[in-house]
Amino acid sequence: MTLSDCKYGSNTQTDHSHRLHSLPMAENYEKRPIRTFFDFRHTNMSENLVVKWGPLLSLTQLRSVSKVKVVSFLMGLTLTFLVMASYILTWDKKGSLFTPSPDHFRPVVVLTSTAADEVSSEKKLIDMKSLVKNISSKLEYTPRKVPDKKDIIETDSRLFSVIPRHFLPGIKSPCWYEEFSSELSTDPYKRNLFTLRSKSFKTVCDHLKTNFHQHLHHRDSKLFRLRCLPFFYIIGQPKCGTTDLFHRLLLHPEVKFNTMKEPHWWTRKRFGYIRFKDGFQESFPVEDYLDLFDLAAHNIQKEISGNSSGDHRTLQLITGEASASTMWDNQAWSYLHGDREETEPPFLAQDFIHTVQPGAKIIIMLRDPVERLYSDYLYFKMANKSAEDFHQKVIESVQLFQSCLSERSLRSCVYNTSLSNAMPVRLNLGMYIIFLLDWLTVFHREQILVLRLEDYAANLNVTIKKVFDFLSVGPLSEQVEVALTKRPMSNTRRAADRNLGPMLPATRDFLREFHQPLNHKLASVLDNKAFLWSNT
Repeated sequence: MTLSDCKYGSNTQTDHSHRLHSLPMAENYEKRPIRTFFDFRHTNMSENLVVKWGPLLSLTQLRSVSKVKVVSFLMGLTLTFLVMASYILTWDKKGSLFTPSPDHFRPVVVLTSTAADEVSSEKKLIDMKSLVKNISSKLEYTPRKVPDKKDIIETDSRLFSVIPRHFLPGIKSPCWYEEFSSELSTDPYKRNLFTLRSKSFKTVCDHLKTNFHQHLHHRDSKLFRLRCLPFFYIIGQPKCGTTDLFHRLLLHPEVKFNTMKEPHWWTRKRFGYIRFKDGFQESFPVEDYLDLFDLAAHNIQKEISGNSSGDHRTLQLITGEASASTMWDNQAWSYLHGDREETEPPFLAQDFIHTVQPGAKIIIMLRDPVERLYSDYLYFKMANKSAEDFHQKVIESVQLFQSCLSERSLRSCVYNTSLSNAMPVRLNLGMYIIFLLDWLTVFHREQILVLRLEDYAANLNVTIKKVFDFLSVGPLSEQVEVALTKRPMSNTRRAADRNLGPMLPATRDFLREFHQPLNHKLASVLDNKAFLWSNT
């Protein structure tokens, strides 16, 4: 989500000589002692270890020997003593203090089967050419079969009982009227779970409840409240500038009534998860999610009721959210249905969004996946960060992904929750094409706007205008346009992280080669060579 990452320089040196990379498995960090014995039967060194003492040199003879020969003799004698002592002291431990010449000792290593497997795994090498070839071949697969609408609805009947099949005409945002229950008349937001985790949203709700009844619609002696879904979704990816884009969009008068950037409702909270590592907590009902868009709904209702200032553009107000997990995160299915045998999630977030709102606008912000991964590492890892540590974690993650790919499809590995949890860096989030192809199975290409953070950083005004045109919002006043341009960047890289410098050139080259076939497919689907990131 950081914009500044593009503005800070990065080391672009390349080293194409490294094609094979050492791959220690993550679980092998706990070293097990290996007892080593030495076989003396095939050596010719008995005389080397025996010091034959002759008669003591006389003082006269000793003076005739050069000092250099004396010093050499004493050093040799000392070294021989230390080597012999090291064998005696460490015979039943890891080995000798000094490593003898291979011409003198031939080691015989006795290993348990488990230890042997561990040593073998540490010596595995990645043949990047073969891995890239494997990824390229597995990129050509049949698009997934979209679940039947009936099956999607049966999966979450509550969701589809609250949201109607059709929305109000004449209103740009997807809105409808919901009968208001008198049980909520005192405080309609009292039970909203989002208010417990967001002080800013709690403040908005406290303001809305003070004049809530003034925004109710009267019909047939009943009260109704206006409900709205997002008109647009910024769905990803993490560390690609989505935070900065969302907050700049809020400066537009037709977009400004949005309260929370990342509710993560479609991917996590509706299933009862906030952080998967914390386990199941409490499901956030769809009503709590809809409350996030009440500020816009209230302003639209003002115009419908004729109580506004007369500015009919109010009916053109649009709602939106920017949960950067929406594009890729479908891990909840593996936690909820761990007993199933599916290797890929049976339903994706977009299946539900499209079923309730087939006309939704989707915005995707991407960046060079190599730089995205490093930014992600710096942002989410709190301690002991370094370019060297990042390099090691990249190697481990690629090795794990390669192991999965030897047994499963590319798409299955990208969505595999166990693999995702095992990888020390989120390598799969940069495999954009896999996620994009799945979104294109339910939404038309013209409903999806794909942007590059590099273009956004280089020419902000042009990119923002492209977004506004995509959302069909009115032109900006000169004053708003100046404010939008001068707004400070959001969620920039921390100073301490900038001080760590760029990733190692070897890491960049390694990742760039890994992503090459994925980027090539992405650029082909989007018909835009800029998504090759060949000149980044």
